[in-house]
Amino acid sequence: MSPTRSGRRQTVARHGRLRSPHPVAQFFKLVAVSLAVVLVAGIGVVGYNVWSLTTNLTQDAVALEGQSAVPPDIGAIEGGVNLFLAGTDACEPEYAELFGDRCSGADADGDLNDVNLLLHISDNPRRVTVISFPRDLMIPIPSCTRADGSTTSAMSKQQLNSTFSYGGLSCAVKTISELTGQNIPFAASVTFGGVIQITDAIGGVDVCIANGIRDPYTGIDWPAGTRNVQGWDALQFLRTRHGVGNGGDLGRISNQQQYMSRLARKLVGEGVLSDPATLYKLATVGVENVTPSQSLTNPMTLVQIALAVKEVPFNEIVFVQYPTLTDPADPNRVVPNKTAADTLFAALEANQQLVLTGSTSQGEGTIVADPTEAPSDPTTPAPTQSADVAQPTTPTDSVELPSTIAGQTAAEETCSNGNLR
Repeated sequence: MSPTRSGRRQTVARHGRLRSPHPVAQFFKLVAVSLAVVLVAGIGVVGYNVWSLTTNLTQDAVALEGQSAVPPDIGAIEGGVNLFLAGTDACEPEYAELFGDRCSGADADGDLNDVNLLLHISDNPRRVTVISFPRDLMIPIPSCTRADGSTTSAMSKQQLNSTFSYGGLSCAVKTISELTGQNIPFAASVTFGGVIQITDAIGGVDVCIANGIRDPYTGIDWPAGTRNVQGWDALQFLRTRHGVGNGGDLGRISNQQQYMSRLARKLVGEGVLSDPATLYKLATVGVENVTPSQSLTNPMTLVQIALAVKEVPFNEIVFVQYPTLTDPADPNRVVPNKTAADTLFAALEANQQLVLTGSTSQGEGTIVADPTEAPSDPTTPAPTQSADVAQPTTPTDSVELPSTIAGQTAAEETCSNGNLR
């Protein structure tokens, strides 16, 4: 079944599709799905050559409450598996002055998980789905065990990004696990400062801006076109919501997905991850800036994840936004669209190919790029697949997701739908 889109999907011109590169590079496309996964992959691919890095990796590792671990083996992980990533707004001393009131006012204490991603790797045929959960999602928060052994009270309705302040990474994982019904054996968190360090290490990412972006809250005032964002600029691009779409968090999510897709292209097309020295440097930066779950501190587990996804093509890497409805109690918050969410997770359970029918963004944050204006494809052509390389299995069935589920595949190019308010 061919993917279709509803009329709500605004485009600059037409679909921009990317050719899937050699299977050996497929894993690197996946790891760019999120900054923390990039770092995990870097360590996994280098393997035993960076074993010494695991000492730092395990120092602050977090035990996940109520999640069944996947035991390491010498082969790829069998069956479907989930990895959760949180991006937190920690007020690290070296960056605190950049965040103004956030790190000097009443909200300075405690971290918020403002970015929440659930990465699902399916069983054969291997597919990758990345689900973004809005920070403003109002959901039940379960009782969580803190690092000191104390427990928090369960709450019937709280904002998702508050879970980190209650019980850290484990509490965020437990909350998403109960919301989705998914076991989540792996998790990691990365701070805003970590984002700065990572983008500096790779020399920035070229992003596409269909219209100019002006956002006084993040200090962005950029014209339309292609822009290389590094360090602080990259972080502010990922944080902006007033400057894209309708100014809400849902538009920001799709803008982040555009960034991650283009990060993947940089890592693959410019050979960032094909050079061992560069890869080791990136892995080192990752270890210094990512807090993993205890289940992610075994290098063999990281290698397993790499083996599980190394042949996933671009069109089977799907970014979706968790479906929501406006909260009846507060128009500035959202609640789960359980009917649409049930369809999504049933499809993941059945390992069906996901066919997107909605727009790329629930908040109008991105539009499909005109391939003649968007950043060009990598100049290095993809190697021809040899006969002895296993080919991805052809899917036997697919499911059309409700149009209320916005998203894009890694084979599509999107651009920020900026505004100059």
